[in-house]
Amino acid sequence: MAVDKVLVVGGGITGSVLSLALTQRGVDVDLVEISPQWFGVGHGITLQGNALKALRSVGVLDKVLARAVPFDGLRLRQADGELITDLAVAHTGGPDLPATAGALRSDLQNALCDAVYAQGVHVRLGLTVERLEQSTGRVDVTFTDGSTGSYDLVVGADGIKSHMRSLIGITVEPRPVGMSIFRVVADRPAEMDGPEVYYGGPRYKAGYSPISPDKCYAYLLDENLDASLMGPSAPVSLLRERGEGYGGTWGRLIAALPDDTAVDYRWIESVLIDEPWYRGRTIVIGDAAHACPPLVAQGAAMCAEDAVVLAELLVGDDPVEVALKAFMARRMPRVRMVLENSLKLAEWEINPETPGAHPARLMTETLDALQAPA
Repeated sequence: MAVDKVLVVGGGITGSVLSLALTQRGVDVDLVEISPQWFGVGHGITLQGNALKALRSVGVLDKVLARAVPFDGLRLRQADGELITDLAVAHTGGPDLPATAGALRSDLQNALCDAVYAQGVHVRLGLTVERLEQSTGRVDVTFTDGSTGSYDLVVGADGIKSHMRSLIGITVEPRPVGMSIFRVVADRPAEMDGPEVYYGGPRYKAGYSPISPDKCYAYLLDENLDASLMGPSAPVSLLRERGEGYGGTWGRLIAALPDDTAVDYRWIESVLIDEPWYRGRTIVIGDAAHACPPLVAQGAAMCAEDAVVLAELLVGDDPVEVALKAFMARRMPRVRMVLENSLKLAEWEINPETPGAHPARLMTETLDALQAPA
């Protein structure tokens, strides 16, 4: 086995799945999370089949699906709610799993947290890495609380704003895509039986997905508004103003939100480290290495796949250096395809009159390609 003790920095989807996958293979794992309270934010998340496959591999899928809403299709509507078409979604996790599931992000994170603690991972909250020193076969770490540790490998899984990325000498930074997203969790209307997307309105598009028996996740893709609006507490009045012109269930859902509803508003950013994601015995994975716009809903899947594949390779017979090279060879083509296609879809959303633009076809081709093993 290439590693005996690994430090995982970041306790989101990537770090949690990696910690589980390594521990279940006999590796001693420390996980540090900078937040003093470990939980997922409250908005919704779409889990494509390949994300579900990764969650199954670490033993948390049943708990996630107990609250999530599985579905196999996507319904497209005009801005006024008139039906355009029903699309089947590829089963990227295999025929025995749902094509997609909508979940409350906090439900997913709670399932992962419970499993990480139950598996015996050493979890420390409220701190992160301050300094790293690499020597032959080891990485010595100083944490922000002054404590220290020594590891065979350090993995940065600390998201798109990764501190670990710069700490190991990678200078790539996220860049705005040119669109933003309003997100809100609301009571699920009785008629909502699956995800729907509304096209042709005053913004790029609107949509929603059921994420639990009684909740749904609604969103609006817009141009980049004033940066001062970004955060988890944008006014619902702004969402209503920007979403005016969308009817059907989406319009009724937004109109029914209480006036004190907190709306999450963010500029959408992307990042891709177009070179090896590792330096010696340190590596960044997941959104710290590659983060894409949510146009194909593959963000969680790419992160979870990274974690499972890295764990698999680290417990093989090859030394760490060979395992990390093999990891890059497996992950980079797949990640690049998803990122480039997601950026192309974002470009077409912003410029719908682009000659040759065909979002449905590109999305279908992307998901079809992802049916191949990670």
